[in-house]
Amino acid sequence: MLGRRALGGAALLASLLAGPRIARAQKAADALRVTWRDAVPDLDPYRNQLRAGFVLAHHIWDCLVDRDPETFQIRPLLALSWQRESATALVFTLRPGAVFHDGAPLTAQDVAYTVNVVLTEPLAVPALYTWLAGADALDETHVRITLHEPFPAVLEYLAMVLPILPRAARERLGAEGFAQTPVGTGPYRLAVAPAPGVLMLERFESYFPGGPKGRPAIGRVVIRQVTEPLEEFTDLLADRADWIWEFGPAEAAAIAQAPALQVLRGESLRLGYLSMDAAGRSGAGPLTDRRVRQAICHAIDRASIARTFGGFGTRVPDAPCYPTQFGCDAGAAVRYPYDPARAKALLLAAGHPAGFATDLVSYVLPEEGAVVRTYLQAVGITANLVQLPAAEAVLRAEAGQAPLFLGTWGSYSINDVAAFLPHFFGGGPLDYARDPDLAALVLGAGRNENVDQRRRDYAQAIRLITEAALWLPMRTYTTTYGISRALEFRPSSDELPRWYLSRWR
Repeated sequence: MLGRRALGGAALLASLLAGPRIARAQKAADALRVTWRDAVPDLDPYRNQLRAGFVLAHHIWDCLVDRDPETFQIRPLLALSWQRESATALVFTLRPGAVFHDGAPLTAQDVAYTVNVVLTEPLAVPALYTWLAGADALDETHVRITLHEPFPAVLEYLAMVLPILPRAARERLGAEGFAQTPVGTGPYRLAVAPAPGVLMLERFESYFPGGPKGRPAIGRVVIRQVTEPLEEFTDLLADRADWIWEFGPAEAAAIAQAPALQVLRGESLRLGYLSMDAAGRSGAGPLTDRRVRQAICHAIDRASIARTFGGFGTRVPDAPCYPTQFGCDAGAAVRYPYDPARAKALLLAAGHPAGFATDLVSYVLPEEGAVVRTYLQAVGITANLVQLPAAEAVLRAEAGQAPLFLGTWGSYSINDVAAFLPHFFGGGPLDYARDPDLAALVLGAGRNENVDQRRRDYAQAIRLITEAALWLPMRTYTTTYGISRALEFRPSSDELPRWYLSRWR
């Protein structure tokens, strides 16, 4: 399959390069053309969990604080300063002159309203906000945010997952109307789309000066949202796009041959994984047996998959978290080397000498899912690969209908295990372990200000998760970008493309 795609990409490239020469990029029109596969179903930043929605959120909205993409240091954004009032309260002083896209000034009441929305309305990822207790507007420019308990990673979360909403506009439009025509304070505002399936961002001319995001150098970003795996690749080669990402090695090789294009790679806080239904949410079956899950872990040659699909810089971790995150102790993890003979022995011991059949739900590259299916078949497990768009696959998993689930998680770019383990083991919709003791351990560790104890608790959780083979880390991701050479774009390791920092050469 991989070889056929490579040939197809090469053939497409040859045909395009042989055609009439056309000017690359929309530099003259000052429009950055983006094509990506993840259609965002809801533009409200609190009602979607797709990476594409996260990217849009950081362009349309601002958070109280920002995180430097190079150093990961926290710095002022909508808040000019802050201080700890107590172990569970921080007071922020807001930046003067910040306004929403409709001209309304930012006030402390908007921050308090945003926190109230998070605490009272349905959220796509509620586990991200379990630490948040409330907010009080002290006056127009000062707001107090309170926590349920001490939470060491609070500023990381405030920088990445708490975009500030406008109270007046959202109450006027209603939650559904606001999701269609969102209003933020960010460097770009949503404009009227030129066509169905397209989003258009335009530079917000009243964006406040002096902040870390700055006034964008590029006037418009036009995003075409597609569904077919190769559409973004063909858009780039056919000069219908200037920027794409998340494609395979074959496409990267083809793009690198085009003189007007280039391939960039950046390390990413993203981990691919295989979730297994230990709790029997999809129905009682073989996966509730620890030996079966251990057999699956031994059956898959993850190193080979990483080399084939990940490329340079991709790693195969043992722990169920990203290696750089605080608390991600690889030494505490039980290792599962590729060993099909061991896998077959475990299946035999579990009473499945002839294997069994199950569904494998996936939204990663179809070729990668097919390889996983082949490895499972080699030890007797027949996996029906159910390939879905990301949003549909996640909804199916959240509903408890994914016995095996092949996905990825980017932790909302938060460099702390508090953003990883609770997502899968904290009792939320993607928790297929449903172990209350494990949930209490991972949630409690995230609230402990004793650094050494936090490390010990996370190490214990990692040991329990890997001993029981609840979840298999597949590989880290190195995000690949295909861009026009006319574009100056710099990848960052938090997998958050910042078009507001990009410019034409």
